[in-house]
Amino acid sequence: MADAETSGSTRGWLERLISAFSGAPENQEQLVELLRNFHQHQIIGSDELFMIEGVLQVSNMQVRDIMIPRGQMTVIENSLTLPQIINIITESGHSRFPVIDDDKDDVEGVLLAKDLLQISADASETFDIKDYTRPATFIPESKRLSMLLKEFRANRSHMAMIVDEYGGVSGLVTIEDVLEQIVGKIDDEHDDDDEEMDIRQHGSNRFSVRALTPLEDFNRYFKTSFENDDVETIGGFLLSQIGHLPSRGDSFELDHFTFRVLSADSRQVHLYQVVDTDLEESLPE
Repeated sequence: MADAETSGSTRGWLERLISAFSGAPENQEQLVELLRNFHQHQIIGSDELFMIEGVLQVSNMQVRDIMIPRGQMTVIENSLTLPQIINIITESGHSRFPVIDDDKDDVEGVLLAKDLLQISADASETFDIKDYTRPATFIPESKRLSMLLKEFRANRSHMAMIVDEYGGVSGLVTIEDVLEQIVGKIDDEHDDDDEEMDIRQHGSNRFSVRALTPLEDFNRYFKTSFENDDVETIGGFLLSQIGHLPSRGDSFELDHFTFRVLSADSRQVHLYQVVDTDLEESLPE
């Protein structure tokens, strides 16, 4: 009986969807507009709309848009002892680490924290990190996120090193970083909620900024002088400037910044991508 009810409910949802689909969209913008109309008519829910928009957004984004820049990578030098490595793993809370030689451009592979669980405490004197280092995957900054996600699934890998046009390591990206563009922020017990994480740099002129970042913090970080006595956050300030609630994927320019909505729902914006057009793309320091 339950199966029949479920089948009938599915048919009803599909019939409403098909009846509302009066014409095939000619581009992605029209498709998103159509999906939002479905949401307004309660044909699809907020969660479904959020994830579908995320999938469409991923197809248009490149690795450089979400990468963790080289300066923020937590790495393990191949000369460290086992106790030193365990200390880094414990303090960071990460599960995968690039293994480097002399500098961060010389990535020898990836160390998985779980691979060290089998080592006994009295075996630290004979420990050789090379025995536990797995091959690293290297990808260009320009790779599409949709293609990267497909490769992650095919190779059953969770991390890739990002290289610039000169072959230097510019950062890293994880499968979690990609999935967050679809389903939203994935928090765990190790995520840092401090205000310093409200603004994160992902390249020489690209940043992600939480909408709830205090306006004074934004001004201090970007050396701007945005003012509005009626709001306290950068999100509130941007809403006062554009005059409406933007949807995920929308972008607009203000001064020498381009703001793009990375995460939003029907009530508020959660995360912006900020591109400072006054800053030139350059090699990571």
